[in-house]
Amino acid sequence: MAEAGTGCMVWSWTYLWTVWFFLVLFLVYILRVPLRINANLSTVSMFLNTLTPKFYVALTGTSSLISGLILIFEWWYFRKYGTSFIEQVSVSHLRPLLGGVDNNTTSNSNTSNGDADSSRQNVSECKVWRNPLNLFRGAEYNRYTWVTGREPLTYYDMNLSAQDHQTFFTCDTDHVRPADAIMQKAWRERNPQARISAAHEALELTECATAFILLAEEESTTIVEAEKLFKQALKAGEGCYRRSQQLQHHGAQYEAQHRRDTNVLVYIKRRLAMCARKLGRTREAVKMMRDLMKEFPLLSMFNIHENLLEALLELQAYADVQAVLAKYDDISLPKSATICYTAALLKARAVSDKFSPEAASRRGLSTAEMNAVEAIHRAVEFNPHVPKYLLEMKSLILPPEHILKRGDSEAIAYAFFHLQHWKRVEGALNLLHCTWEGTFRMIPYPLEKGHLFYPYPICTETADRELLPSFHEVSVYPKKELPFFILFTAGLCSFTAMLALLTHQFPELMGVFAKAFLSTLFAPLNFVMEKVESILPSSLWHQLTRI
Repeated sequence: MAEAGTGCMVWSWTYLWTVWFFLVLFLVYILRVPLRINANLSTVSMFLNTLTPKFYVALTGTSSLISGLILIFEWWYFRKYGTSFIEQVSVSHLRPLLGGVDNNTTSNSNTSNGDADSSRQNVSECKVWRNPLNLFRGAEYNRYTWVTGREPLTYYDMNLSAQDHQTFFTCDTDHVRPADAIMQKAWRERNPQARISAAHEALELTECATAFILLAEEESTTIVEAEKLFKQALKAGEGCYRRSQQLQHHGAQYEAQHRRDTNVLVYIKRRLAMCARKLGRTREAVKMMRDLMKEFPLLSMFNIHENLLEALLELQAYADVQAVLAKYDDISLPKSATICYTAALLKARAVSDKFSPEAASRRGLSTAEMNAVEAIHRAVEFNPHVPKYLLEMKSLILPPEHILKRGDSEAIAYAFFHLQHWKRVEGALNLLHCTWEGTFRMIPYPLEKGHLFYPYPICTETADRELLPSFHEVSVYPKKELPFFILFTAGLCSFTAMLALLTHQFPELMGVFAKAFLSTLFAPLNFVMEKVESILPSSLWHQLTRI
C-alpha cells in the first residue's frame, strides 16, 4: 500500500512539473527573447527560435490534455471517497518527510478524560445495527431485483446478516442434532440456492424451526407464503423452547441451547407480527408486539418497540405512541431516528395545522410552536439526512438490512416506513420544511461539538457506502467543499487549453500581449540588474556571468 502511495505521489508531482515545463516553453516561443548570458544559452535560444508554432501549440495542448485527465480522475475519486487524491497522498507521504505529525499516530498519555469519553462515544455511534424493520429477501428484495435488475443489498450488508443468523440461530450443541448441524452449515453458505436446498434437506429429517425461517425469508415470493412458513416455524420453535427451558439449569451447554431457542422464538414471533402489519392486520400486529415485549422484556436487541411505534402511528393511536416514547425516549437509553423524529411528529401535530411562517415571524412563536421547533431541531441534529427524504428532495430506495445510527442508511430506513405518517398529519411537512435548516446555525462545527448530542461521527459516510447499493448517491454531512487540487487542476486545464487555442489562431497578437505582460512583470528586476551592472566593475561582472 505504501509503495502504491509513493508511486502516486511521484506521478502527481511529475504531472505538475510537466505542466509548468510546457508553460515555460510556451513563453519562450512567444517572446523569442535572445538570451545574452553566455554562448551556450544563446545556442539554446537559437534552437528554440527555429521551432514552428505547431510545436508549441502541441505542447500546450498536451498540457491541457494531461490536466483534463487528472481533473477527471480527481473528480471521480472525490465523488467515490469524499477526498482529494493528491491531497491525501501529500498528507500521507509529504508531511512525514517535512517533519509534520501523522494523524494516525497514537495520542500521548496526557489525553483528557473528556476526549477519551468522546472517542468511545464516536466508536459506539459508528456501530452497525440490525434494521428492526428490515424487509423479506424473497418476498420484497428479490422481487425488486426481478423487476429492476438491480441488487438492493450489498455484499457487506448480506455478510453482516449471515453473521447475525449464525449468532442467533446456532449453538455449540448443534452437531448433536443432524437437522441443526445441516442448518449450521446452511447459514454459512454464500449461495442462496445452496442455503435453500440445505433447509429442505433439514426438513426431511425433522420439523426444524430455523429451516422454516430460512425458507420464509428467502424462498417465499409473497408475504402470505412467508407467514405460512413462519407459523410452521412457530409450532416447531415453541416445542424446542419448552424442552430447553426445562433443562437450562443442567449445564452450560443446555443454557446456550435455551438461549438459542429463545432467540429463534422471539425472531419468529416478531416476523409474524411484521407479516400481519404488511397484510393490513395492524391491530393484530400491535397485540403480538405488545405480548412479545411483555414475555421477553430483556431482549432489547431486536428493538421491537420501533416496530410497535410504526404500527401505532398507522392506527393513529397517538396517545399510545406517546406512552411508548415516554418509556424509551430516556436520556440513559440509546436514541434512534425513529424515536427522535416520532417525538418531533407528535409535537408538530399539535401546531402544524395552523402554523404559518409569515404569522410566526410577525407575532413570534408560541410555547407549543417553540416546543415543536425544538423537537425538530433535536431530531435533525441526531440524523440530518432524514428531512431530505421526508420532503422528497431525494429519492428513496429499499432500506438495507443493517443501518448506521445517525447515517444515511438509518435515514432511508426511517423515511421508507414513516413518510406516510408525516403526510397524514396536516401541515407537519410544511413545519419541517420551514424549520429544519435552522438546526445547522446552532451547530456550526458538528464534527467538533454538538448541541444536544455528541459531535457527529466522521465514520458514517464510509460505513454507509458499504451498506448502501452503488446506484444510490450517499448523503454526506457536513457537506464537503471541493478540494483545492480539483479547482487548481480545472483552472490549469482551462488556462492551458485557452493558450493553445489563442496561440494557434492569433500567434502574432499573443506574442504582443505576452511581451507586454512580461515586460511589465520583470521591469523592477531589469531596473535592479541595470543598477548592479553600473555599480560593479565590468571585469567582476564578466567573471560572475562565467560562473
